Amino acid sequence: MNLFASLRPAHYLWFAVLAAGSFLLAYLAVRPQQPAEPLAEFKSWQAPLLQPLAEGRLALSELVDIAPGELWLQPRLDGPRLLYRAKLAENGRAWEVEAELDLTAEQRQSLQRATAAQVADGEVPLGAGLRDELGPQKIAQLLIKPGTVPVAESALLPTFGPPRLRLQLAEGEALVYPEQGLTVHLLEEQVRLLHWVPRAALKH
Repeated sequence: MNLFASLRPAHYLWFAVLAAGSFLLAYLAVRPQQPAEPLAEFKSWQAPLLQPLAEGRLALSELVDIAPGELWLQPRLDGPRLLYRAKLAENGRAWEVEAELDLTAEQRQSLQRATAAQVADGEVPLGAGLRDELGPQKIAQLLIKPGTVPVAESALLPTFGPPRLRLQLAEGEALVYPEQGLTVHLLEEQVRLLHWVPRAALKH
């Protein structure tokens, strides 16, 4: 008996569907992927914000001009920290910003005496007057976190280029860009944190 003659029309339809599905899967596997879009906001922040920070000359007042926010006192056992927190929104994405002011040991001690803040007191918001008074103070480090819109790792290459180092962490990994003073923390191929410091700090 002829095997093909015994097949019903429905069998031919099944084979046709199976062949079409296999062809579609093969096409999806080999077709070129669309390149990820760069994070355009970082290009606009480069000259007024990121480049001065990489060079160790970004002042609090310059950050306030770009991202209005609040100054916070954070008591610690090794001396209080001054943190500036704000939000940046551009290109449909919101970013949370936290910057630490660069304080000497003497400034920390003076701040401790002036505020009488204890570690158990927790963080305390400071007034706009003190924020403006400390405007010339340099920024020691800047943390930028994605808001509610996730940012994929694939957006980093067209934005910052290839990293110099890729380091495995206890959770996720870190991409290091020494010339930009930037370390990007990733978790499950998503950007969790962009950490900027003066580039000299990454060369030690």
